[in-house]
Amino acid sequence: MANLKVLSAGAVKRGVAQIAAEFERATGTQVAIEFTPVPEVRRRIAAGEAADVIVATPAAMDEFAAQERIAHDSRGFIGCSRMGVVIHADAPVPPLDDTAAFTQVLLSASEVVRNEASSGIYSAKLLDRLGLTQKLGEKAVVVKTGSGIMEYVAAHPPGAVGLAQISEVMVMIAKGCRVKLAAPLPDEIQNMTSYEAAASSQAPDAARALARALAAPEAKKVFAATGIS
Repeated sequence: MANLKVLSAGAVKRGVAQIAAEFERATGTQVAIEFTPVPEVRRRIAAGEAADVIVATPAAMDEFAAQERIAHDSRGFIGCSRMGVVIHADAPVPPLDDTAAFTQVLLSASEVVRNEASSGIYSAKLLDRLGLTQKLGEKAVVVKTGSGIMEYVAAHPPGAVGLAQISEVMVMIAKGCRVKLAAPLPDEIQNMTSYEAAASSQAPDAARALARALAAPEAKKVFAATGIS
């Protein structure tokens, strides 16, 4: 029986883990999953690391396809994640109805926290577009991962604000991290990050089956319950 290695973006952690566990029970195939930001997935695959199934953004998958690292016919859409504003569990929920309110919340924050992953890259561009990069100055904090955003906000007095994938916020809240989702980003500045699954071009048939399971219609309900729509 094959043992599979999965290298996956962290934003889809709960759904991927649940479907992989169901796949294990149904097939007897052991599945080992490592969750890491998409830029790290890209770096590791480009460096030659082997993974039977990869879960990443379409742009990353395009790169892997061009490098012939994934099986083209195994590639499938999982869903999209939206971004939100995360605050300490003890902090009052601020108004976040529109971009002006969002801007004021960030300017009033003690720190504004983002990560180095795809969502963090978007956050950096958004802050720049709104003219906030220089205004925030040293209040802008960059951590490595999505979970690191919640850990930072929880570990500091109420006042810090994080910009994170809603799916990752839900994971950390479920783990007992003392944060809460204040609101999604306002629609006019919202960022939808898509995720796909694919089997490696050199992977066994079981990897293709798992990639298909992750992108199957019945998987959509599982991901929807974790904030991936």
